[in-house]
Amino acid sequence: MTDYPLLTLNDDRQIPQLGFGTWEIDPEDAAGAVKTALEAGYWLIDTAAVYGNEKEVGEGIGDWSDIFLQTKIWNESQGYDRTLKAADKCLSRLGRDHVDMLLIHWPCPEKGLFVETWKALIELRDQGKAKSIGVSNFREEDLKRIVDETGVVPALNQIELHPTFQQREMRKLHDEMGIVTQSWSPLGQGNAFGNETIEAIAEETGQSAPAVVIRWHIQCGLSTLPRSTNPDHIRSNFTALDFELTDEQMKRIDDLDSDDGRMGPNPGEFNS
Repeated sequence: MTDYPLLTLNDDRQIPQLGFGTWEIDPEDAAGAVKTALEAGYWLIDTAAVYGNEKEVGEGIGDWSDIFLQTKIWNESQGYDRTLKAADKCLSRLGRDHVDMLLIHWPCPEKGLFVETWKALIELRDQGKAKSIGVSNFREEDLKRIVDETGVVPALNQIELHPTFQQREMRKLHDEMGIVTQSWSPLGQGNAFGNETIEAIAEETGQSAPAVVIRWHIQCGLSTLPRSTNPDHIRSNFTALDFELTDEQMKRIDDLDSDDGRMGPNPGEFNS
């Protein structure tokens, strides 16, 4: 694993920059996709309770022990006691006694439960059921509130981030707070594939367009989670570790940022 790019978390543990996401991967496809990813060299596997594939992800991992596994507590399970129970169910489905990272999936500000949920994650960390704890889709005000009320800074915030929605202000905040930024939907739900700039850089580097975008995430210092069920695409995405983009190529991708590039829900409005 010496050549695998890693980021150091604020709890002194390390997380791989390149991971394998399993969002929208059907349960019947999940075990095979995860197994292919691990055989290709991926070390980080991401899933969530709401994905409905934790059991199959666990089956795909099988006897692989030297990996970084993370999952997430879904919105309906927020609250201290409910989170503790939900985490045990996640572990049972995964077939493990702990995960490397446990996240709150969304803040759901109208529910008003994310602080209590965060306190439960702290307890789960103290119990050894989650080696590291973090959040997903949290805004600045959400992050500052849980830190103010508990004194515990999340190790990671997983947010929507891709070339046309680069979240520069959140990345700056994360750097200031010592939080690793992890990108979900890193390929912009496939929109990067038809982008003239991305395609041109792919031709210049002799790499696929997805690999170029993944490489951009890595050189930005992010942890990123591309997903696929196609074995060739899974392996092709991993080649992002085999080349580097020039400063000029990085700037051309940086220039693709857009104020209205968000594709997923707005965290301040998503409460279901």
